[in-house]
Amino acid sequence: MSSTGTIEESSPRYAGWRVVAACFLIEMFLFGFGLYGHALYLAELQRLYSWPTELISTASTLSFLLGSLLAVFTSDALASMSPKRFLLLGLSALTASTTLLAFTASAWQLYAAYLLMALGWMGMGTVVIATVLSAWFDRRRGLAISLAFNGATFGGIVIAPVLVFLVGAIGFTGAMLTATAAMLAVLLPVVAFLFRLPPSKFPWSRPRLPETEAADRSRWLLLRSLGFWTVSAPFALALLAQVGFIVHQIAILEPAMGRSFAAVAVAVTTTMAVIGRLSLGLVVDRLDPRAATAASVVSQAAALFVIAQMTDPGVLFIACAVYGFSIGNLITLPPLIIHREFEPAAFGMVLGLSTGIGGVISALGPGLIGLVRGATGGYFAPLMLCLILKLTAAVIVLQRPRRSQA
Repeated sequence: MSSTGTIEESSPRYAGWRVVAACFLIEMFLFGFGLYGHALYLAELQRLYSWPTELISTASTLSFLLGSLLAVFTSDALASMSPKRFLLLGLSALTASTTLLAFTASAWQLYAAYLLMALGWMGMGTVVIATVLSAWFDRRRGLAISLAFNGATFGGIVIAPVLVFLVGAIGFTGAMLTATAAMLAVLLPVVAFLFRLPPSKFPWSRPRLPETEAADRSRWLLLRSLGFWTVSAPFALALLAQVGFIVHQIAILEPAMGRSFAAVAVAVTTTMAVIGRLSLGLVVDRLDPRAATAASVVSQAAALFVIAQMTDPGVLFIACAVYGFSIGNLITLPPLIIHREFEPAAFGMVLGLSTGIGGVISALGPGLIGLVRGATGGYFAPLMLCLILKLTAAVIVLQRPRRSQA
């Protein structure tokens, strides 16, 4: 208990931890349907309608790009409505998307469903979650965000396999409708009773919403700020390499260890992402987040160097584990840097713009790696490119401008 009689945020009884649990579930369903589910949608729609891969994958790419662009304007939306109402709109869009996918029989329906999914990303994405958790937490903000964003990884561990099982049992349409109903059954009460901002009487709470004046600030001026780019550029470069590597990981590893072991290496990478995010979350509030970012991307660069040079399966497993340890942290760390270096009222705007830039650039990763691989005939050059991008990110993020006034 504090001197004011209120419960400290470090206590398990602190109401903010229930909000963290709600955010975990929100991210689990969003990433399960909105990211990891895309591989299943592509396979099933190809099987059902014999659509070309390009048609479906282009729809996925456009959905990701639109979701990233919309993230830029999340702070404006939050300035005009409560986070709970905004989240419910996002949940409605995601529900409409997955329901439409269940009955999709033509290309326009597919693209409409993926457009709705982009709106779901805007309403339920990391900018909304980080904004709400930043209002609840100060000293334990890093741990809270780490725990909540682990829901994204569990979307791949839980939701995606359940969808695959349901498709095999009751077909694609039945699977999508059943999983969507389960999402609503879980998230509607979670949003109604757990997802909220802290009462203003809490002495350590941050401003409850991005204030109107923060939303009205010129994004153009922010784009001209060195401080903004020393946050946004390194994460955009690191995520460009990360997304490209993840998409091509099986193809990179298969020649050395076979398809089955390559798939296991992917599972190891994902598992280590959970462990890494939890481990960092326990100590990140006592660390310099810029230094933690540099250490994370340098460790990934070292892992990429080993993967490019070695063919021993045991060594490759270890390298994938090292790489995976920092995957989730590249999502957790940006809000912590932004919170320390920008005005609290501008938090949502800065995070939204940074997330949008990073999302657009990282979406190019798979194509870039594919182009370099095609030009060179192998994955050595793409891996070296990813390594250079990681080291460049480490150098940029260690630049420490004065506290931004954006």
